[in-house]
Amino acid sequence: MTEADANDRPDIQEPRLWQDARWTAQVIKNEDDEGWAVAMTLAGQAEPALVGPWTMGRDKKNPKPLDINAFNTLVKTASEVLRRHEQQLHAQLHQSLRVTVGDASIEVRLDIVPDDDEPYALLSAYDEMGERLAEVKVRPGFKLNRASATAWIEAEFERPR
Repeated sequence: MTEADANDRPDIQEPRLWQDARWTAQVIKNEDDEGWAVAMTLAGQAEPALVGPWTMGRDKKNPKPLDINAFNTLVKTASEVLRRHEQQLHAQLHQSLRVTVGDASIEVRLDIVPDDDEPYALLSAYDEMGERLAEVKVRPGFKLNRASATAWIEAEFERPR
């Protein structure tokens, strides 16, 4: 969905459904018990970014209606969940550490490329000035740690087996 498409989405403000240009909050029956849940879905996504419990109304049967304050809080929480997920994914795909070999301090990076057909990783080394010293393609399961980085440097950047 393009930004223009998202901006064309009408705002909806109903007791169980709120929507703005980016987010949709929908109060749904909680399948695990007799309560209610709220699902927050980002525009253009098939699955909700966040599903959480929702408060019962005064009659103790129906859900409390959504309002602007609840919607804004849900948007903030769902956005934080997405941000943490992106940070975790980035940390899994991009690792780096600095090792000292002899009198040289070298940064070694492992960047995983999660290709559906042929995933791989790039192992690279940089000197203190940020100049790339070497780069080799390795399997995506390569374990980057001080020992493997030091061994690679000491082997004069030969592709690890």
